[in-house]
Formats: sequence, C-alpha cells, structure tokens
Amino acid sequence: MPLSEEELRLLEQMERALSEEDPKFASTLRGTTLRQAARRRAILAGAVFAGGIAVMMGGAVSGYWPVGVAGFLVMLASATILLGSLRSQRGGATPNVTSHPSGFGVVDGGRRHHHGRSHGRSSGFMDTLQARWRRRRDRGGF
Repeated sequence: MPLSEEELRLLEQMERALSEEDPKFASTLRGTTLRQAARRRAILAGAVFAGGIAVMMGGAVSGYWPVGVAGFLVMLASATILLGSLRSQRGGATPNVTSHPSGFGVVDGGRRHHHGRSHGRSSGFMDTLQARWRRRRDRGGF
C-alpha cells in the first residue's frame, strides 16, 4: 500500500529533524549507496582475478597442475562476482533509488509495484524473468 501525501510529508520532516539533531547518526543510517558497494566489489574482484591469473601461470610454469587448476577456479569465481557487480552498477539489478533533499534515498518514490498481481508476496525470480522478457521484446528481438 503506497504512503499518502501526508505520511510522506511527515516522514520527510522526521528525516530532516534527525539530520539536524544528530548528523553523525543520520550519516551512519545513510551508509553507502548500492552503486558504491558494487564498484568496490568490482574492484576487489578484478584484483582477485589478476591474482588468480598469477596463481594459474605459476602452476603452469612450475609444472604442478593442481596449483594451476586452483588459480583457474579463483579466476572463475572472481569473474562471476565482477560481472554481477558490473551488472548491478549499470542498474540491472538495483531498485530505482532517487535522492531526496534530506539525503535519504527513496525507492521507487516510496511505492511498491506489483505489476498487476493481487497477492502481497513478491516472487523475485519470476519478476526478473518477466523484466528480461519485456526488455528483449522492447528491443525488438533477442
């Protein structure tokens, strides 16, 4: 159920009052944005990927193949994390977060969208598949 205009106004007033009373606590509540966290994860995964290349090449040079296989597995895991971080950084997996004058983020304007479903539960997997299908259809094919 979306918030009424009066409820949104009261929430904004409470956020402003909190920021004025205790700015340090308010900044702690704000935390980092999803985009910043994804960027940090991508940088770390890139560094681990480079380390995996070094381990794999070290195993190949030394002739000890289990080290090379371990390096490849490290590369594979870090590449998976890197691609997931890059995808979420572009906005594919993040909610629509807009900035607010108080500094707090508002997700989809504070409203939940259920795309025509009448029940209150959200099936994330099906929503993801439906969103992918809509994007493909809108782009004119596969």
